[in-house]
Amino acid sequence: MRPGNRNLITDVPGLLVGNAQNDRLNSGTTVLTSDSPLTASVSVMGGAPGTRETDLLAPDKSVEAVHALVLSGGSAFGLAAAQGVMDALHEKGKGFSIFSARVPIVPAAILFDLLNGGDKAWGDNPYPALGRQALVSATADFALGTAGAGTGAQTAQHKGGLGSASLVLDDGITVGALVAANPMGSVTTPSGRHFWAAPFELGAEFGGLGVDPSPGIALPPSRKLGAMAAQGNTTIAIVATDAALTKAQCHRVAVAAHDGIARAILPAHSPMDGDLVFAAATGARVLDDPGRQVAMIGHAASLCLSRAIARAIWEAEPRQGDTLPTLRSELG
Repeated sequence: MRPGNRNLITDVPGLLVGNAQNDRLNSGTTVLTSDSPLTASVSVMGGAPGTRETDLLAPDKSVEAVHALVLSGGSAFGLAAAQGVMDALHEKGKGFSIFSARVPIVPAAILFDLLNGGDKAWGDNPYPALGRQALVSATADFALGTAGAGTGAQTAQHKGGLGSASLVLDDGITVGALVAANPMGSVTTPSGRHFWAAPFELGAEFGGLGVDPSPGIALPPSRKLGAMAAQGNTTIAIVATDAALTKAQCHRVAVAAHDGIARAILPAHSPMDGDLVFAAATGARVLDDPGRQVAMIGHAASLCLSRAIARAIWEAEPRQGDTLPTLRSELG
């Protein structure tokens, strides 16, 4: 396996990603979309999720595909970003036809970033506009770190962010991950100078810091505000592939991808996190050995997600009013 040309989820042909953020708000939204509907499912393992339209992604539900997936800051307010995306898609004539009606399907997940120093005293909810802006700006190349849904994200010790990574399997199938990392847990080892995800790094995609030479299981103390550490966190992600998967197979890939969160963040899937992974498939590549290939796609998705989480933190940039430092600023 090797990274794709961009080392982004958009190495999966046909996928586009758009970011929109408001620096005064210190929050934003990220949208993944495609010209054609995507087969999709979801796995939720955190204890405090915030979601929209996720029930229909269960394998036994009748909707077979989606038109976009949304990751957003803003806690429950951020779910409104999906409405902005839905409205913009409808204006473009996108959606499932039901007689004279057309309905875009836009599942969404949010993270809690209401205590990160940004100005949250808005009048009208800003997230529908951010969702629309993110969709309109969607391209194959997009920013990581302090961008989109990762704009105001935080980890236990450092600024969080938006991350992405990809892998091309030996049989030519491409797998990618996109994540907004805002966990209760830590992405770095007790020394604060190495990533838990270091064994899975390819090249120096998140700094080449290597594996901690003094391994241990102790967790560094959290720097997050007390209320935030206790109540508001979450790592929300999308993994995607160009393989032709069913909804049930997408669900298995989403479940497997959660291993990537557990490898990159300690602790993971806590009662205070809303950890969630969407899985999407474009259907371009028909599988000739589904049992083996779905297993490998899930494995690759977990590796991509670990790497994407570390990249999110590594690419974070300092902003005026930050309540936590970036990892790079501490490393000097």
